[in-house]
Formats: sequence, C-alpha cells, structure tokens
Amino acid sequence: MGNCLDSSAKVDTAQSCLGTSASGTSKNSSKTSSSSAAPSTLTISSYSEKSNGSSLPTPRTEGEILSSPNLNPFSFIELRNATRNFRPDSLLGEGGFGYVFKGWINETTFTAAKPGSGMVVAVKKLKPEGFQGHKEWLTEVNYLGQLYHPNLVKLIGYCLEGENRLLVYEFMPKGSLENHLFRRGPQPLSWGIRMKVAIGAARGLKFLHEAESQVIYRDFKASNILLDAEFNAKLSDFGLAKAGPTGDRTHVSTQVMGTQGYAAPEYVATGRLTAKSDVYSFGVVLLELLSGRRAVDKTKVGVEQNLVDWTKPYLGDKRKLFRIMDTKLEGQYPQKSAYTAATLALQCLSPESKQRPTMSTVLATLEQLDAPKTAARISQSEQQGVPLHHHRSPMRHHRSPLNLTPSASPLPSHRSSACVH
Repeated sequence: MGNCLDSSAKVDTAQSCLGTSASGTSKNSSKTSSSSAAPSTLTISSYSEKSNGSSLPTPRTEGEILSSPNLNPFSFIELRNATRNFRPDSLLGEGGFGYVFKGWINETTFTAAKPGSGMVVAVKKLKPEGFQGHKEWLTEVNYLGQLYHPNLVKLIGYCLEGENRLLVYEFMPKGSLENHLFRRGPQPLSWGIRMKVAIGAARGLKFLHEAESQVIYRDFKASNILLDAEFNAKLSDFGLAKAGPTGDRTHVSTQVMGTQGYAAPEYVATGRLTAKSDVYSFGVVLLELLSGRRAVDKTKVGVEQNLVDWTKPYLGDKRKLFRIMDTKLEGQYPQKSAYTAATLALQCLSPESKQRPTMSTVLATLEQLDAPKTAARISQSEQQGVPLHHHRSPMRHHRSPLNLTPSASPLPSHRSSACVH
C-alpha cells in the first residue's frame, strides 16, 4: 500500500459484482468494531447492489464497511494464534504496508488451526504509521469486501483492535509475479505462463474499469500481481484504488501516488487520473514479462535504467525485437506472438492517454495469442527434445511464497522534477 492518499476524507469506490468471500459466512462484527481507535467521521462512498449506473454514490461509514456480510472479523488473539505468534518462520514477506505472515484457520469456525490443517491464509499486519495507514487499510476492506472476480485476490476478513489492523487473504502459493521474473529461482517462467499471467491480470483490470461505477486501480505492478498454484493471476493491494470519473467528468484529480517506473506520465505531471493511467502501467508490466527486466533498474547504465526508454526503439521492429527479449527464455517463444505483444505494449505506453487502447481491447489482443496452446506446444517439445521453430537470441544467456516490495509512494510532478521518485 502507499503511505498517502489525497486529503479528502471521502474515497469513492465501486461495486459491480458481489460475491461471498473464500471464507463463506460472516461472524458478528461487534467484537472488533467496539475497540476501533479510528475517527468515526471517516466515510467511504459505495453503490447500491441494484445500481442503474446513473445513481450517485451513497456515503458508507466505517461501521457499515466493517459489517460487510462478505467479510469475517477476527480478534487479534485469533490471528496471533493462527500465525503461531507471528513467528519469523511464518513470515512470507514485508512491504510498505507491513508484514505478511502465513497462517492456518478452521474453515468452519475461522479460529486458529494447527499448522498444516484447515485453510491456509496470508495475514497482513499494518505497521503503526497513524491515520493515513488506517485510511488505506479501510479503503482495501471497502473494495475487496464488495468486489468479487476470479482475478482479484479474495479478502477473507480483517482485525481492527486498538492499534492493530490486519487483513486476512486467501493464500497464493506461487507468490508474486515480481519474484518469478526478477529473483533467481529453479525455473524461469515459460512464454506460455507469461502470457497466461498477462491475460489474467488484464481480466482483473478490465473488470474494474467496466464495473457499473468504474474503479481505477492506480498501483498496477509486478509485485501486486499474485499467482495461485496454476499461475492464475490475481490483483492485490487496493489501498490506492480510486473511483473513476462520473457524469461528464473526464478524470479524477488526486494527489499523485504510485511506483516509480509504472505511473503514467500525464498523471505524474498533472494529478489527473483516468483508466488509461492503469493501461500505461499494464504496458510497463507487459514489457517486464517480455524482457525479464524491472521497470527501473539502477544497476544498469544510461538509458537501460528505465525499461520504457530502453525498449521503445525495438518494440515496433520485428528484426530488432530479440534484443530486448528475456534471455532466460532461451529463444523459446513464437516470434509472431512476441511481436504482437510488443506492439500492444507500445500502444499502451503511448504518451497521449487517449491513444492508448482500453483494457477490453488489450485483453482481446492477448487472448488471440492463444497462450495455452502455445504453452502446451512448448512443454511437449521440451519433454520430447524436439526443437521448436523459434527465434534464438544471439545475446548471451544469464542465469518463491509471497514477498512484497516497498509500496507505492507520493510521486512529484514533472513540473518540479524530471525524475519520478
């Protein structure tokens, strides 16, 4: 999560599909709400389940958000027991929000279970950083307590007790996309898996953008894309999400937040947020999938430090594209599909936001690549030792559970700095 939202105490959110969480039924929420130290005046807007798309959002108090029938309130003691007292060997990762621990709960009673039994969950524990952290925590509860989609991570419940703020999610055994792309592991992601991840993430964004009341994710990046056991992608961390513009408005004006290298240039420069800001971020992640390089890499020299700047000259050239393709793929990718994906990334990264495609168009293009069949052909060829008809890069070859990176942070305007920090 980021460490700052805009100064307004109201945050718009959207609902286009309600669904029960992975946990099933809800328990009485009185045990946690009574001990909340958060201001009672904080309200977040919501939308009625039967919204006709033209109705205005109705205010939602903190109490209403926390009493969602789709979420289960937990006591701090329950989560402490579920994670074995937040022991170091239960730690999955650390981010700007706080620490993430692996835990076990009973699927029926939602009480702590013995390790290896019951439902495996991921428990995120907020660092005590004051009111702003609470607002982002509440924003995430509000969104994930209402929105349900196969490509959004499931929020099972929460804990709000005194200064303790925790979130309980479904456990994603393959961790984050960031881990698989950038950290040394036994097996690099194949081309087919990379396209499967891109398609899943695109479906998640499309769902948010096309909700009855649009949601702008605002922090789309590799570390926020989590993978289940079959490498299905799910978007996580909704602390920076914002409701899209309504009526005749073309954008939402907000304090600039995001992660260096992923934020759209016009948003950084003006603070004007649209769904096309997410499309730009998707283009950056698509480049990361193609190249195996981070959006920003200070270990590189010159223009190669910025992935977008480095790759742009090659994306539209079939003969030069191999120069930016991930060497860990060892040439095992279909040239035509790679070029289509590169061209799509280039469109997403257009300096003019209006020229970027919608996520619906992005998804349709990716689905046409027929990634599952490509993955099957690659797997079968590898097992049989039959070479594929592919492009082998002449460049030399270089030779994971949930781990989080530092979260998004306020980004200065281009008007005051040429760099995004």
